[in-house]
Amino acid sequence: MKIGILNGPNLNLLGQREPEIYGAEGFEAYLKSLKDRFPQYEFRYFQSNDEGALVEELQQMAKDCKGIVFNPAAFTHTSLALADAAKGVDCPIIEVHISNVYQREGFRHKSYISPAAKGVITGLGLKGYELAIQALVD
Repeated sequence: MKIGILNGPNLNLLGQREPEIYGAEGFEAYLKSLKDRFPQYEFRYFQSNDEGALVEELQQMAKDCKGIVFNPAAFTHTSLALADAAKGVDCPIIEVHISNVYQREGFRHKSYISPAAKGVITGLGLKGYELAIQALVD
């Protein structure tokens, strides 16, 4: 069984960018711990700073994966293209945010992705990815 993990812009800088908000661990190291935690699943991971690349990967993951853990990052609040892509696929999506977006600037309180998501996890750090995976496989 394959699980997709899709990360949006600037998440390639995890561990470097604003560690007081996003933590000190990079995603590649964390992904290894997810693979150790869920050895029975295959993970397909993709990160991009490009909106179009994320749309294409979301559509492809929906064909290949049982579910998708999606952190659209800043595109959460701006991308109608990603929202339409999420609504257009027949695959459960769990939206994840490392920080609690509701404790941040007001523009971060609106998600265009949430209406298409099975659930949303926000503010639990990288642990949110593990919880999302658990929700998809239960």
